[in-house]
Amino acid sequence: MNLVVLQNWLDNASFAILFLTMLVYWGGAAFPNIPYLAALGTAGMAIANLCIATLLGARWIEAGYFPLSNLYESLFFLTWGITAVHLIAENSSRSRLVGVATAPVAMAITAFATMTLPSQMQASEPLVPALKSNWLMMHVSVMMLSYSALMVGSLLAIAFLIVTRGQNIQLQGSSVGTGGYRSNGYRLHKASELISQPPTPAVENNGFARFETTSNGNGNGNTAVLNLVTTPESQAVASAEPLSPQRLTLAETLDNISYRIIGLGFPLLTIGIIAGGVWANEAWGSYWSWDPKETWALITWLVFAAYLHARITRGWQGRSPAILASTGLLVVWVCYLGVNLLGKGLHSYGWFF
Repeated sequence: MNLVVLQNWLDNASFAILFLTMLVYWGGAAFPNIPYLAALGTAGMAIANLCIATLLGARWIEAGYFPLSNLYESLFFLTWGITAVHLIAENSSRSRLVGVATAPVAMAITAFATMTLPSQMQASEPLVPALKSNWLMMHVSVMMLSYSALMVGSLLAIAFLIVTRGQNIQLQGSSVGTGGYRSNGYRLHKASELISQPPTPAVENNGFARFETTSNGNGNGNTAVLNLVTTPESQAVASAEPLSPQRLTLAETLDNISYRIIGLGFPLLTIGIIAGGVWANEAWGSYWSWDPKETWALITWLVFAAYLHARITRGWQGRSPAILASTGLLVVWVCYLGVNLLGKGLHSYGWFF
């Protein structure tokens, strides 16, 4: 089969599959009682990932070099990374809301590459001299994978803010650093004891104090019973429409998986920047030249380093780090695409200017 025809078929098929997958995820969010939609969405993402991988493989065979030399190829590699990270995140979180956030972005990137870029930008061309190096695969692929992971983590942070309506809630998950202080609000009492209310901050546990009593009906105290007790503070929070237990559980899951996906993307970004410095010294005689792409890569690194520092050493959780991660999504896009749209530099290679 003609590899060019195969690529044209695969890029259109990838867009169609991702579009249908996006509709499936949105339908699953709107109608959560339909059981097969979650499996259908996961299958759609897996098929799209396979189609894009096949496209990139055919491109590699046709051109004779790793397909990351122009915007068309890098966009599809980015989409492949997003779908791969999505599958990891969804498998870890067991939440279909991951696809609600990631499927539209993957579909939009594929649509831009397939329908917006002119045909001459989609065609493979001989590599410029600076790209004829084994560092092309090492540096660019790791950077693109880091962008994919950081984008997915940031999208899940945005989803967290939407689910919590931007409220500053106290989470009870495991993604908290050593600098944080959190109380889970549980107290264990005998069945005959009167449960008294400790002074719990209103924001903690979303305005509710949680207690456990022990009773099994026979007085031997072997069965734990969870009682939910409201306080004057919780009544004040309740007037501000407190989140339901289902929303709190979902928010905690999104916060946790966002933190871990960003924790995966950050070391990849670090390795990619270091590899890029080594390659730059080999190609241009300087490890760092303050090229626009290099500058924004450093800004991206600092933003997500601040995010991880705040979570690991300062104990931030909930709204504040989610806002920081959300701004990181914009920074990643500026680093990846904005510098090529708005300025010239050593990393443009004729993508736009």
